[in-house]
Amino acid sequence: MRSKFILLLALIMGMITTLLFFVYINQQDKAVDVQTEPLVTAVIAKEKININQVITRDMLSTINVSEKELHPLTVRDVKEIEGTFATANIEKDEVLLNHRFKTEKEEIDIISRKIQDGYRAVSVGVNFVQSVSNLIEPEDYVDVVFNEAVKQGQETVIKTEQIITNARVLAIGRKMVSNEIEESEYVEYSAVTLELSPSDGQVLINASERGTIYLVLNTRLKTKEDEKP
Repeated sequence: MRSKFILLLALIMGMITTLLFFVYINQQDKAVDVQTEPLVTAVIAKEKININQVITRDMLSTINVSEKELHPLTVRDVKEIEGTFATANIEKDEVLLNHRFKTEKEEIDIISRKIQDGYRAVSVGVNFVQSVSNLIEPEDYVDVVFNEAVKQGQETVIKTEQIITNARVLAIGRKMVSNEIEESEYVEYSAVTLELSPSDGQVLINASERGTIYLVLNTRLKTKEDEKP
């Protein structure tokens, strides 16, 4: 009886030993797989990059990461985004993704996709004063005020009227992305593109030929009345 018990115990211990050995070998194989897994290059930001900032080589660095951990849109070569501009704020050491960068040509190409159905894009020439000291940005809303010199008898009278209310700004110059932080580079421009109905577009073009156009910047802050359904 005792010999049978010892034999059974030996068999159980042998099975446990075999199982532990199998687990150990599997873990070693996985460790080898991890060590031999190929690494690829990913581009990261060497410093903080602001929205609309043009990308230069000295802003970028590279790291080696596992290909399995890499996002499909990860930038792998500095040349891919050199000379483009950032469409969002990017933090230092952030792994860079292609969709966060655009070229000037790509920015121009998407202007037609920004226009809402039933509206048109109309540009008007402005100087520093007419554009609120070049402080108007894309996605702002403006009123259009028209100044016209009209003769009344022997006198010339300046007539002023608001001809368009709350027009959306699509672009300033060739720029279609708004500056969201104060540190963004100042851009001087001499034209503003508005999103207008076809009839308002005609009014604006006619007025710009007859007299002087001024843009009046509206607030982006909502009042309690605006928030009511």
